[in-house]
Amino acid sequence: MLEPYLHKDLIEAGCDEAGRGCLSGPVVAAAVILPKDYHHEILNDSKQLSEKQRYALREEVMRDAISYGIGIVSPKEIDEINILNASFKAMNLAVSQLKQTPEMLLIDGNRFKPEHNIPYECIIKGDGKYYAIAAASILAKTYRDDLMKNLAEEFPGYGWETNYGYPTPPHRRAIKEMGPTPHHRMSFQLLPRQLELFGKK
Repeated sequence: MLEPYLHKDLIEAGCDEAGRGCLSGPVVAAAVILPKDYHHEILNDSKQLSEKQRYALREEVMRDAISYGIGIVSPKEIDEINILNASFKAMNLAVSQLKQTPEMLLIDGNRFKPEHNIPYECIIKGDGKYYAIAAASILAKTYRDDLMKNLAEEFPGYGWETNYGYPTPPHRRAIKEMGPTPHHRMSFQLLPRQLELFGKK
């Protein structure tokens, strides 16, 4: 069972992102404010849940949240400012979408660069500790998965409908055979170095 809050007397927003380790597609973040008395038997880190559970929980989170926001940073901007700064920007954009201004941000991870005058606390593996961060992880993950499924129809052959842009062997084979798309992150190592292709260190 996760914790409903870190600070009982503050309006808290949980923040998390999805797609940081992908070769293609945007990085997507979510910010979620839940009621203080919120409890849920299943809600957890999105990585611990099945796809069916994530999409069912997304509907519940969107229904039950006091407010939620989504932030998106494109592959082009990821290449310009790097993935870490892009992740911070996506979270800040998500916070900007909230209809209620939080008094504290609960950030999943160990670093953050705020663009708002809101106190924050970084919580390592926070998506497995606090409901609001877990809820943000589910919204970010499902929103991004939907984006990648749509892009897969426009750019078939890369397997984005199942790998969502992550560096799977079939995805990398497709890049080698067909080349990168406008949605690939050109600052990332899209293909392994030649020596690694032959299994050498």
